[in-house]
Amino acid sequence: MDGFTSSFLASPTAGGLVWRDLVTLLFWLAVAALLLGTWRRARLWRTGRAAPLAWRGLLAIPRRYFVDLHEVVAREPAAARAHVAVAGGALACLLLVALNDGLRLRLPLLDLALVLSALAMLAGAAMMARRRAQPQVAARVSQGPWRRLPWTLGAGAAGFALLAAGALWSAQIAPWWAALCMLALGAGAAELALGVGLAGPMKHAVAGLLHLGLHPRPERFQPQRVGPGAQRPASSLKPLVLTRDAPGVARPADLAWNRLLSFDACVQCGKCEAACPAYAAGQPLNPKKLVQDLVVGMSGGSDARYAGNPYPGRETGRHRGAPQQPIVPGLIEAETLWSCTTCRACVQACPMLIEHVDLVVDLRRHLTLVGGTLPNKGAEALAALRETDTQGRFPLAARYHWAADLDLPLAPAHPPGQANAAAVEWLLLAGEAGFEMRGQKTLRALVQALAAGGIVPAVLGEAETDCGDLARRLGDEAGYQRLARQLIATLWTRPAANIVTADPHLLHALRNEYPLLDAAWAQALAEGRTRVWHHTELLAELLERRALRPAAPTPGVEPPAVTLHDPCYLGRYNGQTEAPRRALKAIGIRVVEMERHGLNARCCGGGGGAPATDIPGQRRIPDLRMDDARATGADIVAVACPQCTAMLEGVVGKRPQVLDVAELVARAVRPGTGQERPA
Repeated sequence: MDGFTSSFLASPTAGGLVWRDLVTLLFWLAVAALLLGTWRRARLWRTGRAAPLAWRGLLAIPRRYFVDLHEVVAREPAAARAHVAVAGGALACLLLVALNDGLRLRLPLLDLALVLSALAMLAGAAMMARRRAQPQVAARVSQGPWRRLPWTLGAGAAGFALLAAGALWSAQIAPWWAALCMLALGAGAAELALGVGLAGPMKHAVAGLLHLGLHPRPERFQPQRVGPGAQRPASSLKPLVLTRDAPGVARPADLAWNRLLSFDACVQCGKCEAACPAYAAGQPLNPKKLVQDLVVGMSGGSDARYAGNPYPGRETGRHRGAPQQPIVPGLIEAETLWSCTTCRACVQACPMLIEHVDLVVDLRRHLTLVGGTLPNKGAEALAALRETDTQGRFPLAARYHWAADLDLPLAPAHPPGQANAAAVEWLLLAGEAGFEMRGQKTLRALVQALAAGGIVPAVLGEAETDCGDLARRLGDEAGYQRLARQLIATLWTRPAANIVTADPHLLHALRNEYPLLDAAWAQALAEGRTRVWHHTELLAELLERRALRPAAPTPGVEPPAVTLHDPCYLGRYNGQTEAPRRALKAIGIRVVEMERHGLNARCCGGGGGAPATDIPGQRRIPDLRMDDARATGADIVAVACPQCTAMLEGVVGKRPQVLDVAELVARAVRPGTGQERPA
């Protein structure tokens, strides 16, 4: 070894051993601090109520981490690469240090592996810092302690690399070199070990892994099927047992403890914020801050330390909370909750798989069932449902006046328990669209298209009542359950092999939420005795099976440019984005996609009772969505939901024409033989 290297690395007798022992000591101190910090956070989680848990979910953490979580993270490739490098490198470094220094093996091969892992971690930290500096990312990620995170992780990675490289170079390390390594390691170790207990950014690492194993919705990790015979319960609200459960959530302590755990998993990346239509419209809602407010609520204090974007039009630092104190209005204002459209865009975007919509609805349930405090026309809509079983106080007999000349048969009623397995083959449920002139145009087009395909559906007539979706989203769980059980009972006395609806909200209730309320209904769906179709699924099937045949295009006539708006309750709630596109493709239409489409589509603003509560913002959500449509240059916006139709047609000024997929299909097809039926 030459003189320079000798002076660079040499130390007094046994100096290398001393410093490696200090690394061992630092490692076990960090482990102790990490365990203590986790115990401190666990005490806060345990202020929540008990919850049934599948503890075997802990064994599934690796698969859920590498598959389910990274499926979300990978939607942004730069973030995925940075996360793989920094998280994978950090885990490898911790494991190698645990073996080599924690257990004092001191093997050169492990030192070499530590150098490589630390370099990967360092590269990931650099990618993270570079990405966070990009304007579009910096605009949504939280600052404060989160700003230092790439640097402290990078320092820890550098400490790992330099220490292991020095050990490979020489058996002994100079004190100043070892001290430099120890300072860098200490910065990284403090970020992880102390950050958990002191609520720093790295608390998400421990809470996030536990959250994956003890998730409030373990069904999210089960394979999902899409289609008429499938259920997708991962988007279904859990029903309250009204005689046992508390009427919603009033305090942080009213939430299940694993839901409090889930809020600590938040990485404050702001992806939910960027996806939220209410936030974009300037309404007082930001899903990220909503979650962070609950973190404040379970630990006690104010939101003054929050370093992200606030609720639009609301100041940060003026709200306080504690586990046993009311959430509204001390910690969160009621208008924040009523701004939510329950579109699940935040849930879809969240890389930590947090369930924001469940939280909003639970908080609304308390406001509605206990306080009866709904803004604007919300209370009026619930009163109409209680008194008339419709949202607009319409007479039930008027629901099918639009079909008076279409000769639709009335589904025969049978006494309970004596109904045939399938008294009718096809049953059409109109929903609330049957009372609205614009919805009636869509329904007439649907019936005409089905007739061209050889299907004449029966209807319930005045026996059809509201499905309860609006009541449930506005927090009236009691009203929802009454309406749901009433409609289920009606369907049992008028059984059908297939039920079709043009309303995704009604579809979701029938296909996914009613099975959680009625076991017999769940069994009928599971066994295929009853299948629930969205009208675009049925139209696509008929077109692809040639039961419906498009007319030949007119020579020399260019088809109009069409862009498709995906309904939230068809896409994110039911996983169905292809059926409308299949139907349009089958009639020769090329869809020009909006920037946000499919599962990433922007909400129209019509869900969650938002039109009834009508919280003001800087703009209207449907105006934002129509801007998305205008940007494509399309002549027509194709829709597949009556609420989307109403919201988008309410946009003033020059805009594309709004037509339902059924209207486009009815215009394009000619009568078929009717012999080819959906399987």
